[in-house]
Amino acid sequence: MSVEIPDDDPIVLFDGVCNLCNGFVQFLVPRDSEERFHFASLQSEVGKQLLADHDLPTDELESIVLIEGDDCYVKSGAVIRIAALLGGVYALCSPFRFVPRSVRDRAYDLVASNRYRLFGERDRCMMPTGNVQERFLE
Repeated sequence: MSVEIPDDDPIVLFDGVCNLCNGFVQFLVPRDSEERFHFASLQSEVGKQLLADHDLPTDELESIVLIEGDDCYVKSGAVIRIAALLGGVYALCSPFRFVPRSVRDRAYDLVASNRYRLFGERDRCMMPTGNVQERFLE
């Protein structure tokens, strides 16, 4: 793989054709004042390689994935960890980690399985611009 993968910075993998997922990335970018997060779509070669490297399926994954060093978070765990890393008011989501994962992920799966119907889908992955483009691993 010719793309340099950051070792220390968190990487968010997302469904590049999902409007909800793209909206989440667009929400995250301006709130990441330290510009720590990097991004890749699940459909990209980089995304597929990172999934494989962390023993996650490379097809049909309906989840936001956060890779942080050797740690990997999926579904609600990824959202809660991202919120904690953002800090500030978003860290108020941290106590949700004490809700059983099966309960959290059931709610996550309900939204994920209906995301295209509720929020629509794109013909192609989001094309970042400006300084944000440097943080996309495509």
